[in-house]
Amino acid sequence: MNYGKPNTRGSLTRRGKDEDPLGANSEIGRKLRQYYDDLVTEDIPDRFSDLLNQLEQKSGAETAGNKD
Repeated sequence: MNYGKPNTRGSLTRRGKDEDPLGANSEIGRKLRQYYDDLVTEDIPDRFSDLLNQLEQKSGAETAGNKD
């Protein structure tokens, strides 16, 4: 019997395979991943898509003009 100070080293438990090493941070990570996945699957607004196409065309024309 040990009636002295509790053995803090013995009270530490090893993490099992099922336990998440990040603890509460894992839930935050899951929510951030879900938010990011939802954001990535959203459609690009037409105006933004048109601006990107114009930029690509302008960039392509400048690149073609610079060939020697």
